[in-house]
Amino acid sequence: MFKHFISLEWKAFTRSASFGSNLVLKILMGLAALYFIACFAIVGTAVFFILKKEGMEPLVTVNKYIIYYLVGDLVIRYFFQKMPVTNIKPLLGLPIKRSVIVHFSLGKTVISFFNVLHVFFFVPFTVVLLMKGYGLHALLWSLAMFAFIYSNNFINVLLNNKNSVFYSLLAVVVAFGLAQYCGYFDVTTYTQPFFQGMYATSYLFLLPILLAAATYYFSFDYFKKNLNLDTGLAKKSDEARTENFTWLNQFGTLGTFLKNDIKLLKRNKRSRTTVIMSFLFIFYGLLFFTNSIDAYKSPMMQVFAGIFVSGGFLFTFGQFIPSWDSAYYQLMMSQNIQYREYISSKWWLMVIGTVIATIIASFYWIFFGWQIYMLIVVGAIYNIGVNSHLVMLGGAFVKTPIDLAMANKAFGDKQAFNVKTMLIAIPKLLVPMLLYYIGYTLFSANIGFLFVALAGILGFAFRNYVFKKIEKIYKTEKYATIAAYKQKN
Repeated sequence: MFKHFISLEWKAFTRSASFGSNLVLKILMGLAALYFIACFAIVGTAVFFILKKEGMEPLVTVNKYIIYYLVGDLVIRYFFQKMPVTNIKPLLGLPIKRSVIVHFSLGKTVISFFNVLHVFFFVPFTVVLLMKGYGLHALLWSLAMFAFIYSNNFINVLLNNKNSVFYSLLAVVVAFGLAQYCGYFDVTTYTQPFFQGMYATSYLFLLPILLAAATYYFSFDYFKKNLNLDTGLAKKSDEARTENFTWLNQFGTLGTFLKNDIKLLKRNKRSRTTVIMSFLFIFYGLLFFTNSIDAYKSPMMQVFAGIFVSGGFLFTFGQFIPSWDSAYYQLMMSQNIQYREYISSKWWLMVIGTVIATIIASFYWIFFGWQIYMLIVVGAIYNIGVNSHLVMLGGAFVKTPIDLAMANKAFGDKQAFNVKTMLIAIPKLLVPMLLYYIGYTLFSANIGFLFVALAGILGFAFRNYVFKKIEKIYKTEKYATIAAYKQKN
């Protein structure tokens, strides 16, 4: 039966309307996977010798920080790992046991890249341990680590769309990490002996194996109980609240679209996740401006950070214009509305988001000085004047329907990739980096700021002309977009 399911999955992939873009994406994803596999394999092989050279006991040190490794793995899974999806409608009418369907769906996650990737760290590290005389107990430790990885896999399945549980757990772990960094409390004092016990004893490794089995059982039980066509159709009785945003009425049709977008951001899981991720983008600059990574110290990379700090909402929300309205796009296109007003409302929303992010990011001025904050400010000007237009232009070619009830895929979707959007993405980052580099190299940092800001100001000055061109492209792509939103695969 599993062989039959695999055959159905292959047919769904090859017969999909987006097969061409899927194939290109799979090839690119394969190349990216090879890169990460190589990185993990190199680190897994070299970490023993690096720690030994620094005078630290390798296995003890790894066990000390493995708690953060596992939590980081769970966080990445939550935002990026695809949940088990099987079209059950044609299967429930056939003589196929529900348990078989659920086992197959969960089995697809077992061979996920997010699980396989860790093999290339733990296996080389374990081989080095065996070569260095750590004995067969190193195999028990390695087995326990894989059990923890698969426990994360099934915990992620259970936590999916349970934002309150996930973010509460993440807040606790971040608090422990900050407390350890500041020297108030070291949680690894308690976790390190536990993980070390996986190697030091002959029985403790059974605990993570039991945990993996338990999480699989609970995941299986949850999906089996909800394997019904009418699951989720029962409506909840909640207290109705009216949000009119009447103060936006003064802007006419533009205000109507803005009201719809604000309600969308407040009420739906996917859009709320986008807002949360946009807020986290504000802290992205800490990787660059703390000089903790040598590769990020160059002027061009710091402009790259400035663009992202202020442009988190612009990129995460703007890349899916008009996909946010895919559920009722056909109805909108049948109404007598001005496309210009529709585009303008999205643009103003991105501008407001960029301004808010820039104001919140003012703490960079306090901690790193005015020059760092100026990188963020000029990045915001460029985002408003240039990148906002490029994002909307790219949206005309991204024909990906969005399920607003789903919180995953906040960063993108496979159908969002095509050659046109890739080419449009180039000036978003490379042009401001190049402008700043030219001004910085030939004159000074201030001239570099001026070049980037002038590009943004020019884009803002010609926004009416640009809007006309974008409106024309949206109208040209309208019927292809409507057809794409009807696709289910």
